[in-house]
Amino acid sequence: MEVEVKLRLPDADVHQRLSDALAPYHLLTHLQENLFFDGAAGELSSRFAVLRIRFYDADARCVISLKAKASLVGGVSRVEEDEEDIDPALGRACAADPLRLADAAASSRIMRRVLKEFGSDGKMRSFVCLGGFRNVRAVYAWKEGLTLELDETRYDFGTSYELECETTDPEKAKELLESFLKENGIPYAYSEASKFAVFRAGKLLP
Repeated sequence: MEVEVKLRLPDADVHQRLSDALAPYHLLTHLQENLFFDGAAGELSSRFAVLRIRFYDADARCVISLKAKASLVGGVSRVEEDEEDIDPALGRACAADPLRLADAAASSRIMRRVLKEFGSDGKMRSFVCLGGFRNVRAVYAWKEGLTLELDETRYDFGTSYELECETTDPEKAKELLESFLKENGIPYAYSEASKFAVFRAGKLLP
């Protein structure tokens, strides 16, 4: 189970102000491309699951993930997540032709799991690409041993800004983050929907 604190920032100016405040803790920045897939008959979405392929930094890395049973309450996200690295060339081949996802089971543990758990006969006839979005993610080694991720997420319909922190103690992490943001005059709100949910809704939250 992945547990994250997710705080939404109102605009690009606030995002920049937070980026400046976190600058002493900066580790690296990733350019990410996220693509999502479902079975042609909605086999995954009908069971509240989603398959994602994420490319990092011009295909320097590719990760395939299976997420399920997501919840987001009070700025704390919980989701069952399984992921593994795959060859970026295979990821691109699947993005170009989602039918290749079934073939990827030969080398991908996650795809073998998808076929077994979501195919009625241990197979799925075909997959479709739902589309996706790009993300600029700055990573920070913050205090109390916490790693922060400051996201600028670029959808076709607009850009959103969010601060995330994976943690085993979300209430403590949320308290620390909120205190830091208030001390630096950074306005925020609890995230009300995952990036994938925003993408599927086709519009930014007000």
